[in-house]
Amino acid sequence: MAQHATLTVERWSSFSPVQQILMIANEMNRAKRLFSPLDKKGVTLCYERILYLTDLTIQSNPRRGFRKELLRWRDLAAEEYLSLSRNNGISESDMNRHLNIFRILLLMNPESAKQISMIVRS
Repeated sequence: MAQHATLTVERWSSFSPVQQILMIANEMNRAKRLFSPLDKKGVTLCYERILYLTDLTIQSNPRRGFRKELLRWRDLAAEEYLSLSRNNGISESDMNRHLNIFRILLLMNPESAKQISMIVRS
């Protein structure tokens, strides 16, 4: 998690909500690529960064409805993180859940939703 350890709420607040979503999506995409070689440690570290960036987004966003939806989404990401931490390996069903969580994140904003066809297979 050292990659984002020095990132503050103040700095994160300087990005628009769509930029924040896309930066979280970047970590989701990084995790997606690590499913291919079945790098459980790498995927787990990505999820730690995903949760950290999500927490920063929740803290820095004044829009109540957006925060509420993001908190719901965070529950999905946290559940997946815990599931990956408990299991010995990574399976196809883990990848499918990851892609569904990824798709839901991108649907939170019309601009980020445009990325779905390029990033997440249907």
